[in-house]
Amino acid sequence: MKIKLKIGWLFALVLSLSTVTMAQQVSSEPSIFDYGKMWTFEDAPVGYWNETYGFNPTPEWIEASRMSALRFASWCSASFVSPDGLIMTNHHCSNGEMPKLQKAGEDFNKNGFYAETLADERKDEGLFVEQLVQIADITSEVDALVARAKSDADVPVMRDSAFNVVKRKYGAMSDWEGLRMQTITYYSGGKYSLYGYKRYDDIRLVFIPELDLGFYGGDPDNFTYPRYNLDCTFWRAYENGKPANTSAHYFKFNPEGAKEGDPVFVIGNPGSTERYRTVAQLEYDRDARYNIRLESMTEMHAELSEEYAKNPNAELLNQMFGLSNGMKAIGGIIEGIKDPVLMSRKRKLEADIKQKSGQPELWDRLAKTYEELGDYGAEINLLSPSGLNGGIMGYMHQLAGYKALVMNGGEEAEISKQMAIVKEGAAVLKDPTEVAKFSNLMSKMNKYASPGDDYIKGLFRSGSFSSALPKMLSSSALTGGNIDKVLKPKKIVKSKDPVLTMATNLTEQYNQAVGKFRASGAERRVLEGKVSKLAYEVNKGKLPPDATFTLRIADGVVKGYNYNGTTAPYKTTFFGLYDRHYSNNGESPWSLPDRWLDPPAELLNKPMNFVSTNDIIGGNSGSPIINVNREVVGLIFDGNIESLPGNFIYEPTLNRAVSVHAGGIAAALEYIYKADRLVNELKGMK
Repeated sequence: MKIKLKIGWLFALVLSLSTVTMAQQVSSEPSIFDYGKMWTFEDAPVGYWNETYGFNPTPEWIEASRMSALRFASWCSASFVSPDGLIMTNHHCSNGEMPKLQKAGEDFNKNGFYAETLADERKDEGLFVEQLVQIADITSEVDALVARAKSDADVPVMRDSAFNVVKRKYGAMSDWEGLRMQTITYYSGGKYSLYGYKRYDDIRLVFIPELDLGFYGGDPDNFTYPRYNLDCTFWRAYENGKPANTSAHYFKFNPEGAKEGDPVFVIGNPGSTERYRTVAQLEYDRDARYNIRLESMTEMHAELSEEYAKNPNAELLNQMFGLSNGMKAIGGIIEGIKDPVLMSRKRKLEADIKQKSGQPELWDRLAKTYEELGDYGAEINLLSPSGLNGGIMGYMHQLAGYKALVMNGGEEAEISKQMAIVKEGAAVLKDPTEVAKFSNLMSKMNKYASPGDDYIKGLFRSGSFSSALPKMLSSSALTGGNIDKVLKPKKIVKSKDPVLTMATNLTEQYNQAVGKFRASGAERRVLEGKVSKLAYEVNKGKLPPDATFTLRIADGVVKGYNYNGTTAPYKTTFFGLYDRHYSNNGESPWSLPDRWLDPPAELLNKPMNFVSTNDIIGGNSGSPIINVNREVVGLIFDGNIESLPGNFIYEPTLNRAVSVHAGGIAAALEYIYKADRLVNELKGMK
C-alpha cells in the first residue's frame, strides 16, 4: 500500500512538472518580433540576418530572390524553378483549375496528370502569374500631397489622389512601361511603396499528383504536424508560344533539401495579419467578433455533414472543408486571445509603445469606441442577411426591404417586381430545416445580445422562442393561402402580421448596429492609423508591416518542437506515409492510389515534409523556402495548429511553417511517377 502511494505521488509530481515545463515554453516577455518577420524586400533586415545567422546577403541576392518569386493568380504564391519558365506551387492552389483542363474521360483527382512532352502541357485559359520587377519608395511624394488635407477625414481622398499622380509619373518611365502598378500603404501611412508587376498569362500544366496525395490526410490532418503531404504542382510560363526564358531569375532546385538548424527563407505573398490591433480591439474580437462567427460556422458544418451523408458530392465536400478550415483558423485565434501569456505580451508591448509615443490618449480613445461597439456585435453578426444565418433571416431583410420600398413611394413597376420576389420567397417560412435554423439563430441572439435589449425580451416573452415561432408562423398570412393580405401595397403599411412585425424589428436592429459601426468608422480608421504609425515610428526599421498579399521574405530555421508530451521531428519520411495509410486501414482521407502501394525500398527513408520557424499566413501557400545559396529546399503548404494565433502575434517557440521537402518531391517524381523529363529539368539536366 505504501509503495502504491509513493508511486502515485511521484507520478503526480512528474505530471505537474511536465505541465509547468510546457507552459513555460512560451515566454511572457514581449519581443520585437511579436509583430512578425514578414519583411518587405525594400526593407530587408540584412544587418539582423548577418548578426543572427552569419549571413550577409548582397543586393544582388535580394533582387534575384525577389525576381524568382511569383504571385500565383489572386490567391497563392509560386516561383520559377528552372531557366525555362517552370513554375512550382501547391496542389491546393491549383486543384480548382483542373476541371477546365481535363478531357473527356479524364479524372485528375483520381489519377493526377503528367505531361510526357512539352507538347502535352495543357494551357489554362485565364490563369496568370505575376513577377514583382520594380519597387519604388513613394512615401515623400505621397506625404507631400497628403499634407494638403485640411482634416483627418480628407486624408483618404488626398491619398488616393496622390496615388494617381504617382502612378501617372512612373507609368511614363521606360522601365515601368507595360507593368501593372500597385500602390501599397504600410503602417497605416508610415510608408508607401509602388510595385510594378510583369504578368505571364500563358500558363500550362506540367504535373499534378492525385488528390489522395496532394491533400493527404484531408481535413483531420489540416493544420497538424507530423504530416505526409505531396502538396505540389508544376506549371510552365510561355511567351510567344514558347517556354519563357527565365534563365536570369529562378531558384535552383536542391533535392538534398534542408537539415535541422539550417537558416531558411520563405518568399511569398502572405494574405492578411492584424498584429497592429490594440489590446482593446483584440478583446472586442474575442467577445463580439470571432466567437459568434465560430459558433455559426460550426453549426453550418454540422448541417452540411448531415446532407453529405445522404448525398455525397464534391461541391458539398469543398464547402465543408472551407468551413472546417475557417473553424480551425478562427478557433486558434480565439485560443490565442484567451491565452494569458500571449495577451500579457501584447499588453506589455503596447504599454511600452504608448509611453514612448507620448500620445497614450490615442489608445484610450480607440478603446472607448470599441467598448461602445461591443453592445452591437451580436446584431452585426447574427442579424445580417449572411448565408451563415440561414434562409429565413435573409427573407426578413427581403420582406422589410419591400415594405420600406412601398412606404418610401417606390415606382409601381419596381414594387410589383419586388412583391413577386417576396411572395415566392415566403416558401422558406414553411421549410422545417430553415425554421429550425432560425429558431436556433434567435436563441443565439438571446445568448449574445446585450441584457437591456427589449426587442429580444419581446421575442422570448413566452420563455422559449422555439415554442413561440410555430405559433407566429401559423398565424401569419405569409404562410397561409391569402399572402396578398399582407403584401399588397395598401395593406403592408398598416399590417400587424407577426412575421412582418418581426422582420421590421430585426432589420431595424441590424441597421441600427450597422449605423453605429459606420458612424464611428472614420474615427476608428484614423485612430487605428495613428496608433499603427506610432508603433512603426517608435521602432523604426525594426518592425515589418502587417501582411497585405504582397511579396515578403521571412527568415527562420529548420527546427522540430515539443507537443503533446513528446517531440515532433523536424522532418517526416515516406515510411510514415505508409504507416499512416495502413494504421487507418487504407480508408480516406489516408488512402493511397494503387500505384503507390508497392514502393521501392529506396523511397521509404526519403524525407517528405519538414517544419521551420518561418513566419507565414494564408497566401503563403505555394511559397518556395530557400537556403542561403538561393536554392529551393522546400515548398510551403501549411502551418501547425500552434501557429494560428499568428494572425495577431508571432511566437516562434511552437509556431511552425510546414513544407513539402524538396527531396520528397524529387523522390516521388522519380520513383512513383517516372517523370524523368521533369526530374531532369529540376536537376538542371537537359
